[in-house]
Amino acid sequence: MDGQTKVAVIYYSATGITYQMAQSASEAAGEAGAEVRLRKVRELAPDEAIRSNSGWQAHRLETQDVMEAEPDDLSWADVVIFGSPTRYGMIAAQLKQFIDTTGPLWAQGALANKVYSGFTSTATSNGGQESTLLALFNVFYHWGGIVVAPGYTDPSQFVAGNPYGASHTSNNGEIPPDHVALAATALTAKRAVEIGTALRRGLAAG
Repeated sequence: MDGQTKVAVIYYSATGITYQMAQSASEAAGEAGAEVRLRKVRELAPDEAIRSNSGWQAHRLETQDVMEAEPDDLSWADVVIFGSPTRYGMIAAQLKQFIDTTGPLWAQGALANKVYSGFTSTATSNGGQESTLLALFNVFYHWGGIVVAPGYTDPSQFVAGNPYGASHTSNNGEIPPDHVALAATALTAKRAVEIGTALRRGLAAG
């Protein structure tokens, strides 16, 4: 087996909550020994809508140097971790639009046999956190991917409380991810790297 395990952290964030979780996932994956790409998906909202929300506009400027995700990031990666705020119990349209561009890779089988995981944030308590992650996992099943969730594999998860993936309640963007949410995000990423690396070794051994 040559080189490091490759991890793509691909996210959408309007006001920065999910972006902070994506940073935590990227840092944890790097600490676990992976080569990491942090990528945002393309914004679909019109400029006037973004300008009408000071937090949205500020975050767009803050992350203007973050590279946008491309399908190549998926084919490159051994492990892919997606992050999205919840929209009516589902992932944001921006992330869904990116996923909808992956048909050619899916048809080639290029998305199969990779490890996938996810994290999310909501404006209100609960707010569709689990349903959003489960909806995201449906994509991975279609791809032939291997879903790795944090489960209750660490005592901290009995505080964080979401076995499907890291999640956070922001109170309409007013509360940034705390140490509990960031630790859950880090655990999600570390487990994905751990299982992804073991999978690579197993496949290399034939």
